[in-house]
Amino acid sequence: MREVQPIRDPEIIVEIQNYLKVRNFRNYLLFTMGIHCGLRISDLLSLKVGDVRDQLHINYVAKKTRNRRKRRKERRFIIHPSYYDDLMMYIRDMDDDEYLFASRQKKSNGEKGQPISRQMAWRIMSDIAKRFGLEDIGTHSLRKTWGYHMLMNAPREQWGYVIALLMEAFGHESQEVTLRYLGLTQDMLDRMVLRLSFTKTG
Repeated sequence: MREVQPIRDPEIIVEIQNYLKVRNFRNYLLFTMGIHCGLRISDLLSLKVGDVRDQLHINYVAKKTRNRRKRRKERRFIIHPSYYDDLMMYIRDMDDDEYLFASRQKKSNGEKGQPISRQMAWRIMSDIAKRFGLEDIGTHSLRKTWGYHMLMNAPREQWGYVIALLMEAFGHESQEVTLRYLGLTQDMLDRMVLRLSFTKTG
């Protein structure tokens, strides 16, 4: 099974957002929040309206996973201004105890039920991948995209600091793990190989 990758091209990211914003506003916010805050898909799907209403930050306790060795602790991610107004409009008529990314299926008593499943989130990402010609894309691509562009947008002299922040956010134990997770070791190797030249010029 191949490793899922971040979405590296900023122009494609904007195209995806524009497509989802028209097609399905819930899915647009799921994608947009995912690439702006670095949460695992399970943590994103567990968010409720009250977690974000009139807030500047998303406050959450990361869920335990099989690979998460560190103890659970609270984390905060700022709600980016680029989608803040869209998010507040989306939740305007929702109750605080509703899941932010709720399934359209309701309970037998008519109440709104659970959040969309991880399988549904995967199908959303799979549809995006097919429509935009992307390979090796899955739900994990959201937080990988966040980490990749956090690093790419930082000045080179600040990379060590940014990688340290990403290590903490991802719960990694080394820079190499973080770079490999973001697909950057392959990117760097490709650039080095392309710079190789054994032919004499002049």
